[in-house]
Amino acid sequence: AAMKQTKGLEGDKMSIIKFEFNPKVGIDNPALTLTEDTDGEAVGEPRFYLLTKDNTETFGFCLHEELGCQGHVIRQIELGGVAQRRGLQDGDRLLQVNGHFVDHMDHVRVVQKIKASGNQVLLAVLDGDSYEAAKSLGRDLSQMLPDDIRPRLCHVTRDRSGFGFSVSCPEGTKGTFQLSVLQDGPADRAGVPPGSWLLELNGDSVKSYSHTQLTKKLKQSGNTVTLLVASSAVEEFYRLRGLRVTAALADTSWLPFKVRELHLVKGPAGYGFLLKEDDCSSGGVGQFLWEVDVGLPAEQAGMKEGDRVLAVNGESIEGLDHEQTVHRIRAHEDQVTLLVIDPAGDEFYHSVG
Repeated sequence: AAMKQTKGLEGDKMSIIKFEFNPKVGIDNPALTLTEDTDGEAVGEPRFYLLTKDNTETFGFCLHEELGCQGHVIRQIELGGVAQRRGLQDGDRLLQVNGHFVDHMDHVRVVQKIKASGNQVLLAVLDGDSYEAAKSLGRDLSQMLPDDIRPRLCHVTRDRSGFGFSVSCPEGTKGTFQLSVLQDGPADRAGVPPGSWLLELNGDSVKSYSHTQLTKKLKQSGNTVTLLVASSAVEEFYRLRGLRVTAALADTSWLPFKVRELHLVKGPAGYGFLLKEDDCSSGGVGQFLWEVDVGLPAEQAGMKEGDRVLAVNGESIEGLDHEQTVHRIRAHEDQVTLLVIDPAGDEFYHSVG
């Protein structure tokens, strides 16, 4: 969905981006909770929505910046669409995208953050009246939101003592596993928080596992295991709101597999790479980088043959074909920024969903 600048009927200048999301995903629709301030004005609590779509869909609402109206405004919610049915309201103000506070950000940056999320995004919004009331009271809106709402993906490599964690489970239950973490052990070094709850093992949910089944799966993992874990505070946050914790929302900063951002400025001989569409090892097709010329901008920026392109100029290319991707790359004549991942990282992320 392309962003564009428009003039409204009242002359308002706004940036518009349109989304729609998958109605099959369960989203909470909590009742508005009101808190009284000392001067009698009521301010509602933020509401959270986990939106998921496929490659052919949008998320079903528009994001506006409007003259005389503070904040990033939710508008044009599609009649009968999931955004409307799940509770997003016309005039809601967007406060947070994937756990990052955005109220203070430039509007174009917020649009790019949502686009860069691909097919899943977690939004926090506040109704328009509460937003205006909070602003008039001088309240710090970031203080209305939890500090950290992201689970963690942790890749643990076994040493002589094992993985460095033990698992406890209430007797007679399935799928409820809490981790005790050995200080300075492999799990601790991999970022697993002490006392965290295990949600996925190697990309598979543990919700139906017994303790015996989980132990068997761990033994079958070999020398490495990938855990999706949530601290008690994060687990409670999602549970109380009826939201499903997924790996797509996870903090990946602890993982050894990284995406790379390459900024290329075209030289007299061009960028110095070839873009090819090919099958992904994970299924489907992707856009891959090949024939990286020695000494030209692509190589100088750190491009490696076999890298897969994930985003162009900050926008995900998920769902785009070869011609559309080439058009994105050529949108700026003399420079381009590519987000890429190498084959090992690509295969890993697919394996954990």
